This record gives sequence, structure tokens and C-alpha cells, in this order.
Amino acid sequence: MYYLGLDTSAYTTSLALIGEEGVAWEKRQVLEVPAGETGLAQSTAFFQHVQNLPRLVAEVPSYLWKGLVAVGVSTAPRPVPGSYMPVFTAGLAVAQAIAAARQVPLMLTSHQEGHIAAGLVSAGGPEGTDFLVVHLSGGTTELLAISQHEHGSVNIRLLGGTTDLHAGQFVDRVGVRLGLGFPSGKELEKLAQGAAPGAESLLPSSIRGLELSFSGVETAAQRLLEQGTPAADVARAVEGCIARTVAKLVERGLDRQGLSDVLLVGGVSANQFIRQALTRRLGQKVRLFWAEPDWSRDNALGVAYLTKEGSVNL
Repeated sequence: MYYLGLDTSAYTTSLALIGEEGVAWEKRQVLEVPAGETGLAQSTAFFQHVQNLPRLVAEVPSYLWKGLVAVGVSTAPRPVPGSYMPVFTAGLAVAQAIAAARQVPLMLTSHQEGHIAAGLVSAGGPEGTDFLVVHLSGGTTELLAISQHEHGSVNIRLLGGTTDLHAGQFVDRVGVRLGLGFPSGKELEKLAQGAAPGAESLLPSSIRGLELSFSGVETAAQRLLEQGTPAADVARAVEGCIARTVAKLVERGLDRQGLSDVLLVGGVSANQFIRQALTRRLGQKVRLFWAEPDWSRDNALGVAYLTKEGSVNL
């Protein structure tokens, strides 16, 4: 038996099939962003998804179709009323067509729930029913309180997060200014490896309570470049700023919630410097669970796992 998940986020078209023994097949196509640009209009991203989906569907091995028992798809960024982005309708349309053609159930979920599920599976925890999640990506920077129920379902409560730029937007805006491609995460991480000692402290962190901001420090990073600060040092400064800001956010969230486990998901959480910095600062106070780097970035793996778990109740 196989379970198909689809996710059409702002920058990636993703399909994944899982079986009883784990991942059976998975493919992603990052959307094309023109050089020098820091994003795509929803209409442009939607069009690219419409082009990518038939190609990805055609690549699914035939034997997996024969064993398909359910289809799942993310239909919104977050599982809250009013959460909507047009890009997710591309995946929904294809998922509906596949489910109808194969006469199998269709499961609806959200992009954020898919990230959390991918994190739980790849990190092997937390095992308790209540924990915190830090979701760091180009479209989300949030601290969440999670209550996990049977069959993979979760209750998600927003505790705090950014009031302006998301962590991924901060990385991408500085990265593009540095001449890097978009999304800039992997290239910026590589560039930062050549930074001078102490460069991680060049930028301040901005946080009040459980609300953080990256717009001011993004301006400060641009100013460093104008002043001639080496590109590698600015890249490391961005990483350091994100790590310190997230550490403070987690510490305050833990104090308020009285929990001891934190799961980190989203593309920015794949950065190894940020992981190491957070582990050094928080490792003695809390148990940190990290999604595998390749499962941290946008993917349909979590959606496929949620589809499998949800189908148990049918």
C-alpha cells in the first residue's frame, strides 16, 4: 500500500510516496526565480507549478500507482481560518484529479503540518504529546505549542514569531545582494565558512517578548556591505543574528510553557552553523530535535506521512 503526498509551496513543487516501510519515491522541483530577484509573484509561481506537476506525476513508477490507497495535499500555508495562498490550489487540483481517477480517498492538510510531520519522522521525536516547534523558513518564522494526538494529528497554537521579515527572507535578501542565487540559504552557508572569527556578532538581535524582527537587522546587514565588510563576514553575521534571536525566542517560550522538548523545522533550520549555535546555547536546558536537513526544506514527505496516518481512521 502506498500513500501519495503533494505540496506546492511558494518555491517548490513536491511529490512523495510512502509505503509501510518508509519512503518509496520522492521528487522535488524548485521554482525558477530570475537572477537578482528575491521572490516570485503568486501567479508566476502558480504557473510554474502547473508546468511541473504533470512532469513529476509522469515520473512516478507504475508499480506505485497500482498500490495507491490514498492521496494527500497541502491546501494552505497554516491550519488556521483565512490562511490562503493561490499556489496551493495547483497541488489541490492535481490531487483531486488523481484521487478521483484512482477512486481513493483525498486527505487535506496544510504546508505547516507537513513540515511538522516531516520533522517528527526524520528527527525521531519528540515522543511526548506536548512540545514546542520552531518553524523557520522563507514564508514562516513562528514559535508553536504542539499537542500531539493519535494517528499523527496535532493541535497547533501560535505563541510568537516575526512581526515583519521571515528568517528565510532575511537570508535571501542579503544573499541576493551578495550576488548569490535564490533561494540563497545553501550558498550563504557555504560563503560564511570563510568568515573571520567573531563575525557572527556583527549584527544585533531584535526581540520583544515572543515577537522578533528581522527588518532592522536586514538594513544593518546591507549597511555593512556598503561599508566594505567582507561578504563572508556578512553572511556569518546573518547566521549569528538568526541563531541568537531564535535562542532567545525559545528560552522565553520554554519559560512560559514549562516544556522541555523543541522540534526545529523549515529550510533555515537546515543551516549547520545555526544548529550548532543553538545546541551550544540551549542544549543544557532543553532537548532539541532537528528535522534531517533534506526534510527541513519544503517537501511533500510530511504530507504523505499524514495521509498514511489519516487513512487509518477511514
